[in-house]
Amino acid sequence: MSSVAVLWVAASSPNPDPMNTCGLVLALESSSALSLSESESEQCLVAHSAGEIDLSSEEKVYNVVLRQAALVNKQLRSTSPVLDDVKKPQDIVRPGSLSLLAEAYDRCGEVCAEYAKTFYLGTLLMTPERRKAIWAIYVWCRRTDELVDGPNASHITPMALDRWEARLEDLFHGRAFDMLDAALADTVTRYPVDIQPFRDMIEGMRMDLRKSRYNNFDELYLYCYYVAGTVGLMSVPVMGINPKSKATTESVYNAALALGIANQLTNILRDVGEDARRGRVYLPQDELAQAGLSDEDICAGKVTDKWRNFMRLQLKRARMFFDEAEKGVTELDAASRWPVWASLLLYRRILDEIEANDYNNFTKRAYVGKVKKIAALPLAYAKSVVKVSS
Repeated sequence: MSSVAVLWVAASSPNPDPMNTCGLVLALESSSALSLSESESEQCLVAHSAGEIDLSSEEKVYNVVLRQAALVNKQLRSTSPVLDDVKKPQDIVRPGSLSLLAEAYDRCGEVCAEYAKTFYLGTLLMTPERRKAIWAIYVWCRRTDELVDGPNASHITPMALDRWEARLEDLFHGRAFDMLDAALADTVTRYPVDIQPFRDMIEGMRMDLRKSRYNNFDELYLYCYYVAGTVGLMSVPVMGINPKSKATTESVYNAALALGIANQLTNILRDVGEDARRGRVYLPQDELAQAGLSDEDICAGKVTDKWRNFMRLQLKRARMFFDEAEKGVTELDAASRWPVWASLLLYRRILDEIEANDYNNFTKRAYVGKVKKIAALPLAYAKSVVKVSS
């Protein structure tokens, strides 16, 4: 599992927890559980319906896409798109609360600047309100990821994740546990952000606790959605869709989802050796078998013709998801397109670097150097000014 790194992205290897994971675990153990109502439970299709409905992973995830799109469309019908950059919260402002909230957002920005420099620089191209909201979402995703990949991950139990989810429910009801929670609690009052992708990311953490192999791509797709596709669904309501776009809201969210899947597949293909040393193989077992490969071959870490052929097919699939993602980036709000295009192009180049390393992702880590990153920015800008669909 990997930490969130760029807009619509879940990337980078675990770092020391900026929020003190030990304290976070203690908070989880002491927080009170909030039970879901019967109607809310029925809506938790992806995270809580295992074995109940015979749907493919893509069908399950698409239901979440439709739900988020409906929430956005509802807001568009009820507010004027020209009045403001965001939907203002209706809560009464208490004395001193604005300064505390500003401090909370500033802290989120500091965390982003320290642990996700590329992501942070990209957010500076956004409007101030959207920038702060993306910071708040990033920090929550990072804290969630650190629960199973941070320095205290060995102490995390399924019960702790249940309590983290209960805390999420409180947050969406305006009850913040700490200042970082307060920033996200404020964000979800200002934008049409649905809680389901957040719940589903926690489900991805549960999956990491109990599962280290994936029988086929259908299983892997669902995992990629949980840990990375969810980030796209969380972020699009903040980044906004261009009011001149003729694309459907669902198609834009599908593109965001595809970018998250593409990025997580890229993480997996980049980190094969590193994951194997941790006892995890995030590759479809049936496809490995078809290629004449096994977990033993991965642990041996030898680049053979069989491995190269297998990797070519995996890279092709990841690029297909990037292609699907590109269809939606041009439909975003003009202020958000450049950083998203930059992240897409840079992350896609990691696949090129894997090829340049002769598919040795056992002992070599593919990365895009600083010169290539800088060179990608003009191209990303050029793509960001392309006209939206007519």
